[in-house]
Amino acid sequence: MPHRYTVKVYYEDTDAGGVVYYANYLRYMERARTEYFLEHGINIPEFHGNGVFFVVTRLEATYRRPARLGETLDVTSKLLETKTVKATLRQQVLREGELLVDALLGFACIDKSGKPLRLPAAIEALAAAEA
Repeated sequence: MPHRYTVKVYYEDTDAGGVVYYANYLRYMERARTEYFLEHGINIPEFHGNGVFFVVTRLEATYRRPARLGETLDVTSKLLETKTVKATLRQQVLREGELLVDALLGFACIDKSGKPLRLPAAIEALAAAEA
């Protein structure tokens, strides 16, 4: 079952017509990913403190319908698969169950110098549990 994060659309999120600016969906998804991982015991700042970093390597987003000022949106997150140093996550933005944005996001694990690292066991375990 995907994790659900709720966000309200504020004036600062929209263009002059009251429609959410496309890049702001990425901000919503970033927040949702953070909460998703926290809910599953994966604290990103703790990994950073240990020299383990996560970087987005790929993003494919399909924008289907616009969100508007004042609406409440749900952002779902689900880890689909992991490979040695990379993982794929599906995120969707919905308004009352209607799909607005569908995204596939790839991320990798690296050290401070940018050298690839094996994904933490907690992320691999989460992917296995989500399967």
